[in-house]
Amino acid sequence: MSAAEWKQRCEAEWSLQGAPMPDSLDWKAVYEARPLGRNLLKNPAPHGLSKDVPPPEPELAQVLTRGPPRFQPDGDFTGWTTSIEVLPYDDSGIPEGAVVCALPTYSWFTMEQVVDLRAEGLWDELLDAFQPEIVIQDWYEESQLHKSIYQLHVKLLGADKSTVISEHSVSPTEELSVYSHNWKEVSHVFSGYGPGVRYVHFVHRLKNSFLNGFFPTLFTGSSVIVKPIKTSP
Repeated sequence: MSAAEWKQRCEAEWSLQGAPMPDSLDWKAVYEARPLGRNLLKNPAPHGLSKDVPPPEPELAQVLTRGPPRFQPDGDFTGWTTSIEVLPYDDSGIPEGAVVCALPTYSWFTMEQVVDLRAEGLWDELLDAFQPEIVIQDWYEESQLHKSIYQLHVKLLGADKSTVISEHSVSPTEELSVYSHNWKEVSHVFSGYGPGVRYVHFVHRLKNSFLNGFFPTLFTGSSVIVKPIKTSP
């Protein structure tokens, strides 16, 4: 196929009528990269779980766990940058004079990725003028572990990786009085964000607990998808 035919194929399959499509681009490479409509995050389900199947029930420890607390869940976190923040003990709800044998240790497990939109096959003119929708989605495990077990912060960054053009944060509160062990969806659509976006910085944090056993908060189906939908005015 000629360069013009590859360009026409991209325009037709992604319904990009009206989008800037410079002849200088390698449209065969763009088409093969398929930057529109696919998940640009790597390894979106490190625990090997699917949102279409309920999360596994936590296993209660049969015997007391000996040794130091554990803070990182099992999983293959290739593609993610991870870190751990151990939180101080929370004794605010303990009555004065009460004897406490043990308190749970909570920690945040942070996972992040930076998506290079141009490296994934998108081009400057599309991002600056057409400004396609950038859709964020994530699923985390509802539990009664704690009232705050999940946080998400996503930033659209400029070429210098430090200029924040748009951002979205969420930190839901769990309903601890009702047991509902399902996947909980978190999503956001960036639209009309303005020119200059070149990177997406995706960060989420999930809370874990250790008390006579390790109890993580699981997640699955994280995604950053650029859709061929024009959102600029």
